[in-house]
Amino acid sequence: MSERGTRVALIFALAAERLSAYYEHGQWLTEAQGASLAAEWLARSKRTLPLADRRRLSALGDELARSIAAGLSREAGLHTAHEMMEALDPNFHSELAEFFMAECERMLDREA
Repeated sequence: MSERGTRVALIFALAAERLSAYYEHGQWLTEAQGASLAAEWLARSKRTLPLADRRRLSALGDELARSIAAGLSREAGLHTAHEMMEALDPNFHSELAEFFMAECERMLDREA
């Protein structure tokens, strides 16, 4: 996976994790928690990014997750969070996840 692909996937994964935590526990992850999750996710694939980059990507994931939650009912939000978490498995195909992955790309491009 390219560095750009890693960053896009990281935004998506962080958004999925944030949505899941929000719907399960009723609160949003902090920026520091997001940056730590990013480090853990990157370590699984033997990659690293500087803390400033992880925080920026965490903020983008937070922006996406909050945007998704603001536009959906609780039931639809739960379904979306579940599907996004399932889509973290590369063998799981989801049009919804593909849509949000494309949104992650747009967000990353906007930041560049």
